[in-house]
Amino acid sequence: MQLLRTVDIGEGTVGGRHRTDELDGGFDPQHQPQYQPPPPRRRAGRGTVLVPLAGAVALAVLLGVAAYVVVNKSPGCAGEKVKLSVVASPDIHPAVQKIATRFGKSGRAVDGKCVAVTVKAAESADVANAMAGTGPTRGKLDPDLWIPDSSLWLSGVKNAPEPAGSAASSPVVLAASRTGADKLQSAFSPSWTGLMSAANAANPDGLARKVRVLALDPTQNAAGLGALLAGAAVLKQGGGSEETLVGVLRQLSESTVSTPDSMFATLTKAAARIPVGVTSEQAVWSYNTTTTPSNPAVALYPAEGTVSLDYPIVVTAKDAAARKAAQALATEMTSPNGRKTVQDFGFRTPDGKGGSLLKPDNGVNAGKPDAIPLPDAATVARLSQAWHQIKLGTRLLSLIDISGTMALPADKTGVTRMRAISDLTVEGLKLFPDKAEMGLWAFSDNLRGEGVDWKPVVQIGPLAQQVNGVTRRELISRALSRAKAIPTGNTGLNDSLWAAYQKMTKEYESDKVNTILLFTDGVGNDDPNGGISNTDILRKLKDAYDPKRPVSILIISFNTQKDEDRAQMTSIAKATGGAAYFPQTVLEIRNIFLKGIARRLQ
Repeated sequence: MQLLRTVDIGEGTVGGRHRTDELDGGFDPQHQPQYQPPPPRRRAGRGTVLVPLAGAVALAVLLGVAAYVVVNKSPGCAGEKVKLSVVASPDIHPAVQKIATRFGKSGRAVDGKCVAVTVKAAESADVANAMAGTGPTRGKLDPDLWIPDSSLWLSGVKNAPEPAGSAASSPVVLAASRTGADKLQSAFSPSWTGLMSAANAANPDGLARKVRVLALDPTQNAAGLGALLAGAAVLKQGGGSEETLVGVLRQLSESTVSTPDSMFATLTKAAARIPVGVTSEQAVWSYNTTTTPSNPAVALYPAEGTVSLDYPIVVTAKDAAARKAAQALATEMTSPNGRKTVQDFGFRTPDGKGGSLLKPDNGVNAGKPDAIPLPDAATVARLSQAWHQIKLGTRLLSLIDISGTMALPADKTGVTRMRAISDLTVEGLKLFPDKAEMGLWAFSDNLRGEGVDWKPVVQIGPLAQQVNGVTRRELISRALSRAKAIPTGNTGLNDSLWAAYQKMTKEYESDKVNTILLFTDGVGNDDPNGGISNTDILRKLKDAYDPKRPVSILIISFNTQKDEDRAQMTSIAKATGGAAYFPQTVLEIRNIFLKGIARRLQ
């Protein structure tokens, strides 16, 4: 009887099978056969009991399997989905795309809905500018999840979210072609110290004669900014001066390349000076493995250590579901599978571990370089601002004193003050790029008739501009080399300075640093014809100075001894936000040009 009850239960589970079909989406009452009552049961004999029992057991097993399949089956992704927009730096975009695709296929649900992920590549500078509301952008960029190449971009974004982790890392390295690296061994040890020396505009006769430094614009490229930060940190630690940093910034501002691709193309070109670039290790790996160049690039690891790009995972979604989806994808990226994926694309894990693909055959080395920590946001902001200021155009009018006292000896060398200033001004011209606008006036007294103490020698314009068959740079150099002091000339300084200030104020250009650079020997105003007094020139300059349209006066007053003369020169400069310098030897003048440029950073 017990057996018969078991069989009854088995037969009675047929309806249960239909309910299982219903759960599985296959039951439709309109298409089922009309219900028919079962035929009368016959009393089973002892020999036939096992047959329905076997059927019941088999059916129970099948029902159990069916239930298992239903419970564990993916619900599918039909219907509404949570949309997740991801923007990644172009270099890590392929790795992020692969991780996101794997994440999407996993059927991971958020609030019962599947996640539809789109991954777009965009330059980190563009996204940072869009988030900060400053600077140029290309297209609308408002991601739910952002993976820039460096946390440096977050320093410029007010109230930037705290990263949810790091997707990868890649150290900033120096780079040369394999041929160039072989030639460098005898002249250049890979280091930030060496790079800064080669890039110092104030030392053109040093390492710069052998090495040409290629910089990536730090306002557009995190590796370029990271290199400046590392170099500046090493320079400061070594006791380097601000003038040296300015010399480096000045030089690099004129030797930037637009993209890493342009840099690699330049590295492989034959040149008298060996080109050395700055980029990420992953960029070297990518260049060598995706383009198979005949002259591969080689990563040179700075001896002092380096900074690394850290690829922060920044959740920016405002929608709650999108935030959950972004957090879930962040978890996937920081999983062991995610770490393996980024290594497959030439990156390191956040702790600096390189995969098997970081090998010399690919121009890189898996050994972990020493770390230079990224500076705080204030330091990053100061250096970025310094770069912007150095990059500003220049509009400069030089006033050269040619009065009688300029024929006196400059120092114990016996060279005249006129010759010392003229020669060093020619050297100073080398610090300015071809696009800089410059002009030259000479002054003494009565140079153009009674009471007109100044004389235009070269009109203001770009140094590279052709004037009568020669560049303005060459024209100024020739004029300075021919300059001679007038033995009987007096110093109509105040009248000349006021005329120059009126001209520069009237012709002010807002996209440039507008400056008057005055070279004199420190006697001050000495004008027998009267003219503007010392008191009046200070009043006129203070009244004329407009901080919104600043024209500053820089004075190089050579061999000035008297306190009253120094005080007057200093007052004139300060009235316009400028500065006065009082060198006593020829060697002191060289750095004054850099000091003048450094004033932009204040």
